[in-house]
Amino acid sequence: MNKTVYLSLGSNVGDREANLREAIKALDQAGSVKRISRFYETEPMEISRQPWFINCAIELVTGLMPRQLLGAILRIERAMGRRRSAVNAKGPRKIDIDILLIENVVMKTAALTLPHPALHQRRFVLAPLADIAPDAIHPVFKRSILDLRDALPPAAGAVRVLAVKGD
Repeated sequence: MNKTVYLSLGSNVGDREANLREAIKALDQAGSVKRISRFYETEPMEISRQPWFINCAIELVTGLMPRQLLGAILRIERAMGRRRSAVNAKGPRKIDIDILLIENVVMKTAALTLPHPALHQRRFVLAPLADIAPDAIHPVFKRSILDLRDALPPAAGAVRVLAVKGD
């Protein structure tokens, strides 16, 4: 059975726009990409001494189960050169793909928590997600993505729409 999934993508190393486009294309292996947000240039949050990110959100329709989808995402990241480790988890990276929502699924395992546990705190996630799914409801807080974005304090990070070539 197909499910609607929302993903967050980010890059702050190399050609950031090209990295996002490569990852979006690769995600066709996991399902069908239905919508892509605008690209946003975003301030790094936890480790501020690194290049700014470009972030976007996508809507993917997939028949994969959550752990299968996570496996597909991790393979895409590895193929693009990402090496996840506790040491550089928040540091510079060519690509980062996070599962934000899978419909109204709520789950917590050692490998995956849904919805993403920091979704409601991150402007760099909520701004692009509000482009493509403003009315999607957070299954724990029972608030729309747009409401969550608008409730963020200014300290939740700077974001600005990026004028992307070809748009």
